[in-house]
Amino acid sequence: MQNIRTIFKKIPRVITTRIDRWIILVVAIVFFLWYPGQNRYVVEQFIGSNKDPVVTIPVPPPYPVNKTGVIPGNEISAKSIMIQDLTSGVYIFKRNSTDRLAPASTTKILTALVVLDSMQLDDIVTVVQPMNHGQVMGLVSGERITVENLLYGMLIYSGNDAGYALANNYPGGLTAFVNAMNKKAESLHLSASHFVNPVGYDDSDHYMTAEDLARLADVALANKTISKMVGIPQITVSDVTHTYFHKLSNVNQLLGKIPGVAGIKTGWTEEAGENLVTLIERNGRRVIIVVLKSADRFGDTIALINWTFTNIEWQTYTP
Repeated sequence: MQNIRTIFKKIPRVITTRIDRWIILVVAIVFFLWYPGQNRYVVEQFIGSNKDPVVTIPVPPPYPVNKTGVIPGNEISAKSIMIQDLTSGVYIFKRNSTDRLAPASTTKILTALVVLDSMQLDDIVTVVQPMNHGQVMGLVSGERITVENLLYGMLIYSGNDAGYALANNYPGGLTAFVNAMNKKAESLHLSASHFVNPVGYDDSDHYMTAEDLARLADVALANKTISKMVGIPQITVSDVTHTYFHKLSNVNQLLGKIPGVAGIKTGWTEEAGENLVTLIERNGRRVIIVVLKSADRFGDTIALINWTFTNIEWQTYTP
């Protein structure tokens, strides 16, 4: 290390004040302290110490494997099928799963998510000119009803009037709500889906894929309000004055019939055919089954449930 006194001798004689000498002394000390060669032992000591970071690689969850090689055939009428293990995210079976098809009322899964992004369950909606086309829960013009009860009507009974009442009361109205639906879809990476109304009426520019529906269902089930509602077989709700009562029975015929079925949403229009998104919980496994453009959505889904738990086994990864 060079002597500090030697350095001072090389400094021009112009610097003569005591203050200048103190400044130079501080600079010299900082230089020698931070010079890499002076601190190498600190780095070496740290690297060889007990402070080395420990990286723990998580063990992946059990993943589904087809143990028989048997796959669903023409006995399943649905044009598009997606079966996915929720825990691992592994696709169990796919058929035409990226085809863009009319989703019908399965659209309401996304509608519910958009509503819950901007409204509180106890917010009160005033119904104006209720929609009366297709499946309706029977809302009355002027009726004041909570967002929660409208969600029940939309998700359990698939009421189109409930869906439009919610969308019309969104900040900016129906157009803003549909825009929010498409923005929400984009944020969820539903890249092959597009929406023009909140309930799933047929339109050439309103479509989804089975893969997108499975992804949407996964997100919706993480919402406690939605996951609770879609598994309720029946409920009666009313307006805030208890003047109008609406008895709602779940249109999903598998609820209470097939053990482990916990929702999620049906759909039907002439263009879409029969659609169904199902959550089945069995043997500690959680599986999403989507069927689109089916001739028998409930029969197809029962057959796919049986196929899944007969032919698929869950294996644990061992390195």
